[in-house]
Amino acid sequence: MTHKELLLQHSAWMTETDSPVVISSRVRLARNLEDFPFPHVLGEEGAGQVEKIVSQVLMSIAGDIGQLDYISLTELNSVEQQVLIEKHLISPSLGGSTGARGVALAPDHRYAVMVNEEDHVRIQVLLPGNQLLETHRLATELDDALEAKLDFAYRETQGYLTACPTNVGTGLRASVMVHLPALVIMKQVQQVLGTLTRLGLAVRGLYGEGSQAFGHMFQVSNQITLGKSEEDILTHLDAVTGQIVEHELQARELLKVQMPMFLEDKVWRARGTLQNSRLLSSEDAMHLLSHDRLGTDLGLLPKIKDCFASLIVDTRSGCLQYILDRELDPSQRDEERARLVRARTTLA
Repeated sequence: MTHKELLLQHSAWMTETDSPVVISSRVRLARNLEDFPFPHVLGEEGAGQVEKIVSQVLMSIAGDIGQLDYISLTELNSVEQQVLIEKHLISPSLGGSTGARGVALAPDHRYAVMVNEEDHVRIQVLLPGNQLLETHRLATELDDALEAKLDFAYRETQGYLTACPTNVGTGLRASVMVHLPALVIMKQVQQVLGTLTRLGLAVRGLYGEGSQAFGHMFQVSNQITLGKSEEDILTHLDAVTGQIVEHELQARELLKVQMPMFLEDKVWRARGTLQNSRLLSSEDAMHLLSHDRLGTDLGLLPKIKDCFASLIVDTRSGCLQYILDRELDPSQRDEERARLVRARTTLA
């Protein structure tokens, strides 16, 4: 499979599920090689050595995990790197850095292993809906396969050593992406999510730290790994996720009871705009798609043929240009985005 074919593949997490609130589940494991400094002090030669060692092992993985394809980011142009970021396959910091670095991907993108990001190795598994336990099982399976061939930095008293102190211990960062349009409309989202920091959880926007919550989507993840078992981290996040889902569903019911015409107008206006716009900015598309998804979930709108997560990603500037196979200026992107949305919001 060529890099082009691999990047154009539909990512596993961008599949419609029965979950009306939890869009995806992710588990990431941070690991470092014992005999090399952390990436931020590694140097160009050391980074090249780490990439060579790790990439060879990644491409040799077999069994139930399947074949992983390794892509060196130095071989990709800026649009291709942006596609990886928009599909949540690499972090913005990896895409924005320089030097020897890359990512290994499964054909359906459920596995994405970053090399020379903040740590030498960052194993990621990303699945649709609320599947934290299955996501963790797959990540552990890949971690075991890599640890059989690589000497990871580990201490009995500290656990896995990582560049950032908050990841020391299990090296586990678990997260869910949740869609909370009703809480935003009812102005309750800050009240609900504001308490999470006291529970040891972090709340970020669609693309992680420093990003905005476009499309009313938020990432909720654990903040600390030292002194906690992987089971404790996952159980805690799963329980809090259940509470967030409950708050969102209650807000949706309140909207239906207290402001039925306001709600119907908002979701039908979104559907009409999506199906008739000739120019559509990325931010407007995400906002409208969010309201359209809310209307579909509540049974107020008929279902469209494409899924919410797929549309959210494919309307981003990098993916849009990559799908069309040409570079576009901002006004051209708005025109082509509207064209794509009109074609993919026809009824199922």
